[in-house]
Amino acid sequence: MDVTDPFPPEVVAQIARHMNEDHADDNVLIVRAFGGVPAATTARMSGMDAEALEFAVAVDGIETPVRVPFRERLTDRGQVRAEVVRLYQESCAALGIPPRH
Repeated sequence: MDVTDPFPPEVVAQIARHMNEDHADDNVLIVRAFGGVPAATTARMSGMDAEALEFAVAVDGIETPVRVPFRERLTDRGQVRAEVVRLYQESCAALGIPPRH
């Protein structure tokens, strides 16, 4: 089994930029539902690997790192969007919020 991370830093940076610029509110929902931080006020995607998304999460102005694991280990970039969409949709369901997209 290949245990190397399939996501080079430039790919992680592109994904993080997209998530932080276009889906900042979705990041918050994901960490509230699956990151164990129900009081999160902001969540900036700070990184990722094949196992999880990483966020810098703020609660009452104090920032803390949070990892939100994927359902399974991802092996290519094409899987990232589907997994993030799943996390968003399941976050909405868990929090009782209708999905916006």
